[in-house]
Amino acid sequence: MTEHPISSFPVPDLANLPDDIRAAIEKVAEKSGFVPNVFLALAHRPAEFRAFFAYHDALMDKDEGLSKAEREMIVVATSGVNRCQYCVVAHGAILRIRAKNPLIADQVAVNWRKADLSPRQYAMLGYAEKVALQADRITAADREALTAAGFSQDEIWDIGAIAAFFGMSNRLVNAGDIRPNDEFYMLGRS
Repeated sequence: MTEHPISSFPVPDLANLPDDIRAAIEKVAEKSGFVPNVFLALAHRPAEFRAFFAYHDALMDKDEGLSKAEREMIVVATSGVNRCQYCVVAHGAILRIRAKNPLIADQVAVNWRKADLSPRQYAMLGYAEKVALQADRITAADREALTAAGFSQDEIWDIGAIAAFFGMSNRLVNAGDIRPNDEFYMLGRS
């Protein structure tokens, strides 16, 4: 196997990062057992790193509303339609763990319409995909369908915000050629 760079852009040495960024990366590494490449790749722009992860955490670390598995499902589905290998692989691993289902991430990433999902989840991912690919065509009827599927206004906002945020993230990661860590591929599979 050929060794590939983490990113096409500079990747700083962990020891040379500002204290808050180094501490954030070390906390993630302690929890996961490795440093996800996206953290190192984005750390070369400290102000952007802070803003990116502040919004990421505000969307993804909530305990109310959507479940953490549903949040990851949105990321995997939108990253699949945006063809973002890093986010499909990394968030697919998190989805497998949070859903306690070794099959779900692959199903959702390739074609969520054929995945083993509930009607509520199909409605959620349909809206997320529309945000990712055709946000200009969203109408009140789209939100009404989500309300009928049992989502609150805050949850509908979160579905859209997660899909939109990861649309940006997918494009940034693809533009930087940021590679998923090998460790992600097997997480949550057994």
